[in-house]
Amino acid sequence: MTIKDVAERSGYAVGTVSRVLNGHPDVNEKTRAHILAVVEELGFKPNNHARSLKQHVSSGYSIIIKGDGNLLFAGILEKMQSHIKAAGRTVSIYYVDEHGDEVELAVQVCRDQKPLGILFLGGNRENFIRRFGDVSCPCVLVTTRADSLGFPNLSSVSTDDQEGAAQAMGYLLDAGHRRIGIIGGDSCVIAPEMGCNMSQMRLLGCQRAFLQRGLPFDAERQTVVSRYSMKGGYEAATALLDRWPEVSAILAMSDIMAIGALRAIHDRGLRVPEDISLIGYDGIKLAAYCVPRLATIRQDADQLSRRGVDILLSQMEGTRAVHEIVPFQLIPGESVRVLES
Repeated sequence: MTIKDVAERSGYAVGTVSRVLNGHPDVNEKTRAHILAVVEELGFKPNNHARSLKQHVSSGYSIIIKGDGNLLFAGILEKMQSHIKAAGRTVSIYYVDEHGDEVELAVQVCRDQKPLGILFLGGNRENFIRRFGDVSCPCVLVTTRADSLGFPNLSSVSTDDQEGAAQAMGYLLDAGHRRIGIIGGDSCVIAPEMGCNMSQMRLLGCQRAFLQRGLPFDAERQTVVSRYSMKGGYEAATALLDRWPEVSAILAMSDIMAIGALRAIHDRGLRVPEDISLIGYDGIKLAAYCVPRLATIRQDADQLSRRGVDILLSQMEGTRAVHEIVPFQLIPGESVRVLES
């Protein structure tokens, strides 16, 4: 007789059964009573080693942030910490490089710290496919969709990245722009049948906006891959202007990159929006204080943070993984010029 037998008979996850057996307070009384009744019915006796684990299980949560220069993540992180502390729990923060492996770090955190649950801010689909099966605690992936991954302990809350990018690109196209460059992401290859990361979903949205208007779209020509940073945006915009001087507008996959691009355009002796129009993505506070004020897709940081924590707390009760999409808003700003027809 093992803890898995108790979990199967009770209908709750192994992690929930374990928390009941180890006396954790983060289980509601109805769930606790049901599991203890099943334990008594089966005559299950945890061994001494299992009981001793009680001393080594954390009472807190972990947040793993992908990249250290994302101001959207910084805002969401601050709100998440407040929500977790309001729930009477502690939180540990971990950073991994934008091109690092956040799931590998999660495996290590689970082994060393035994958190009650993990919130991921950003994530790479391939990393989750390769290693997430080794993460046993409840997790929520925030700002990136995880519904197609199929892990029972992995929920997600995100914006519809494809639709957001389609609306941002549509805004430029409806303003009369056709020579539009795109900076950001980790690939200019669109292969939805293989599953897409966030940047690829945004690229797919850009393509959709062109095709819906009967216009040709050349991802390889129009896109410059970039890190999600001001420096990355500056370098990508510079490369784009070098190879395509006729570009009339740029869509940056983050506001941070758009701000870097704004400087690169200025350093070329050009003006936004008189010479080149510019739109970002995320809706960080800094975008509203740029000159000109940056057009952008505003993600709802308040709702992303609150729902991420709420979903994680509900998973602690043994509920199934859930995947939610929160609304976004197109902010026109001052950085896009309508071309004369």
